[in-house]
Amino acid sequence: MAKVNVKVTLLCPIEEVWGVVTNLEKYSWRSDLRRIDILDENHFVEVTKEGIETEFVTTKMVKFKIWEFRMENKNIKGSWCGKFFENGERTTLDFTEEVFAKSIFKKPFLIGYLRKQQRQYFVDLKKTLNCDEASFIQLL
Repeated sequence: MAKVNVKVTLLCPIEEVWGVVTNLEKYSWRSDLRRIDILDENHFVEVTKEGIETEFVTTKMVKFKIWEFRMENKNIKGSWCGKFFENGERTTLDFTEEVFAKSIFKKPFLIGYLRKQQRQYFVDLKKTLNCDEASFIQLL
């Protein structure tokens, strides 16, 4: 199993951050995605630019607080937990991803892949929100 945790504080109100992160219909800000197919209120499929389809099932969502889901594609299976913290006009995001590689050959590359994905996600998010990054911490 690979576990990656990233904490980012953005100089942006939590309502704006939550609105962008959880709006699955407006995903064009994500540079890694071709599309998102919304199956129902708790199920969706992300399709990467490379054509990899990842199925997601929301397991918990509390507005402005937490969004959790399970995910699976042909290469990985795991979970993601996003916690949102408000501090005035700042929002701290604490995202943790725990993933198992389905192939023994992909295990050595999993941590690096997850870190790269999360970095790109935050670069895209910061650009979309047009806000400054106050801090960025990446933990294992």
